[in-house]
Amino acid sequence: ALLVLAAGCYALKLAGLSLPAAVLERPLVRRLALALPVALLAALVAVQTVADGARLVLDARIAALAVAAAALALRANFLVVVVLAALTAAGLRAIGIG
Repeated sequence: ALLVLAAGCYALKLAGLSLPAAVLERPLVRRLALALPVALLAALVAVQTVADGARLVLDARIAALAVAAAALALRANFLVVVVLAALTAAGLRAIGIG
């Protein structure tokens, strides 16, 4: 299974590299290429924030995400955003929430 997956990934990468430049320069393809990583990252954050296996949970991670979003809205440095979110989650877990 691992070899089949590796071959599939290689074939997909090769297919992308084999596309003519005219296809890659289309406005729709450019917009999709810019939006897709953002959408995938947002989905990953959402799933990791509210899921615990197959269960939906609401715990300290939600508050940490809210603090991080507020810090980003205030244009805080990335390191500050991460530290604030971590401190929020740790503080809430220390007092028994989450």
